[in-house]
Amino acid sequence: MTTLQSILIAIVEGLTEFLPVSSTGHMIIAQKLLMVESTDFVKVFTVNIQFGAILSVVVLYWGRFFQTFDFYWKLFIAVLPALVLGFLFHEKIDSLLENVIVVAVMLLIGGVFMLFVDQWFNKPQEDQTMDWKRSLKIGFYQCIAMIPGVSRSMATIVGGMTTKLSRKNAAEFSFFLAVPTMAAASGYKLLKLIVDPKAASMLSDNLLTLLIGNIVAFLVAMAAIKFFINFLTKYGFKAFGYYRIFVGLLIIILSYLGYDLSLI
Repeated sequence: MTTLQSILIAIVEGLTEFLPVSSTGHMIIAQKLLMVESTDFVKVFTVNIQFGAILSVVVLYWGRFFQTFDFYWKLFIAVLPALVLGFLFHEKIDSLLENVIVVAVMLLIGGVFMLFVDQWFNKPQEDQTMDWKRSLKIGFYQCIAMIPGVSRSMATIVGGMTTKLSRKNAAEFSFFLAVPTMAAASGYKLLKLIVDPKAASMLSDNLLTLLIGNIVAFLVAMAAIKFFINFLTKYGFKAFGYYRIFVGLLIIILSYLGYDLSLI
């Protein structure tokens, strides 16, 4: 993977990580378009540059992220289901990351679903307090996003809305939840590399690429978060739904016409 390819993939990550369009799915598509081979390092790169994206949440919400123990307890409850299922099924999840058709189908299904999200779930209660029950329910919704193309952002925001949170509050909790979730996923990937001498050598040879990717993802994600909160509050999910349907159908049609979309 060249420096230019790593920058472009990091831009895709920063733009899509907090939008309900599936950052993982878009990075898989970007890899194919850029003709990047799906090596072990590339898989680690696409997970690790999420560090840059989650750092943007900490910076933007600095005053609200560093709160009481109760706040972190709610985040722990919400992240627990993903930690357990991710540990148990990480090999199966990794295998799905190489399948562009899975991404396309999930983008399409999720897009159709998002056309009706506001109609079904945008019914916020007056009480917007985040309790442990809301946190746990959102945590289980987050697990759906282990399927590439679903979108962690979409799953957690919709999960929040089903508990009667407003779109804005559900989106902001989704951002907060991204920090421990993606930090755990990225850290686990890096730990697996570090304990493997051969993989550790590969990592040290590509530290500059990882650093560049994280910086780019951080800067782009800062702008994307600000845009998303304003857009979601005013207009809801429909525009993202139509976009997902378009991208999903395009990939399926290209596959049907005989284009090689395999990333293996």
